[in-house]
Amino acid sequence: MNTQPIDVAVGVLIHPDGTFLIAQRPKGKPMAGYWEFPGGKVEPGESIFDALVREFVEELGITITEAHPWAQRVFVYPHATVRLHFWRATAWTGEPRSLEGQAFQWEQVNDIKTDPWLPGALPLKRWLQLPAIYAISNAAEMGIQAFLQRLDARLADGSLKMLQLREKALDTPAFDQLFNEVHARTQEHGVRLLINSDHREHYWYKANGVHCTSKLLMSSSRKPDTEWCGASCHDASEIARAGELDFDFSVLGPVNATATHPNTTPFGWTGFRIESAANKIPIYAIGGLKLTDVAEALGVGAQGIAAIGAIWIKN
Repeated sequence: MNTQPIDVAVGVLIHPDGTFLIAQRPKGKPMAGYWEFPGGKVEPGESIFDALVREFVEELGITITEAHPWAQRVFVYPHATVRLHFWRATAWTGEPRSLEGQAFQWEQVNDIKTDPWLPGALPLKRWLQLPAIYAISNAAEMGIQAFLQRLDARLADGSLKMLQLREKALDTPAFDQLFNEVHARTQEHGVRLLINSDHREHYWYKANGVHCTSKLLMSSSRKPDTEWCGASCHDASEIARAGELDFDFSVLGPVNATATHPNTTPFGWTGFRIESAANKIPIYAIGGLKLTDVAEALGVGAQGIAAIGAIWIKN
């Protein structure tokens, strides 16, 4: 068997409400009956986007008009070795029709009914649960009570889906009290809570997981055994390491200049794209970003943005 990976463009059609399209491999194809995301082989001289457009016209009779890179992975199947280029498609014309005898279905990430999925598609069960905005706490600077008030506001308006508690300036008693307050609120509202790895490990397991510093990432031989696990990265080598250890996501920056890292040269969006070009897992952009930067982040292949100050600005 030829072990040189075959490049395959894979499109994940996502409605604004988060529902996504998945298709079943028809009889006569290898691994028939398994569910996968539509797409196909990239032809010589063809871009990933052009391959997506062509494949979706041929398979489902729709034309993708907006799609962005997400991540890429190599998978070895009995019949082929493939390099899957996952793209998220958010705009298209037409309604999907089965043009190659395949079944297809719109699914909800928290109520998936299709089974079994191809091994190459399985990571997306996690990735599709990641929001576009990853909030980071700022209680020490804001004051704990002011922070909790802003947290309550974000929970009430439904804009907060995932939060990292990162408060290195707080002493142990103050952090313990803050953790209890934040944990109770986030669990009540179904918000995923991750604890920065500079805080004691027992907090990671009380919450929904850990966000590892780049130092811990690079010194680890495996990812922590927590429900969810993210990592901070500053260059392509750290991005590669997070992918090798199969973290759920990573954060890369700074994109813009920040007051917290005045001596660090920012990437800019072009640099972000270069450093994250071979990512195996979703990546959030961070560093001097505003909520209005989400669209630009998606355009360069980011999962979205991670932010501190912009999250807690009073509306």
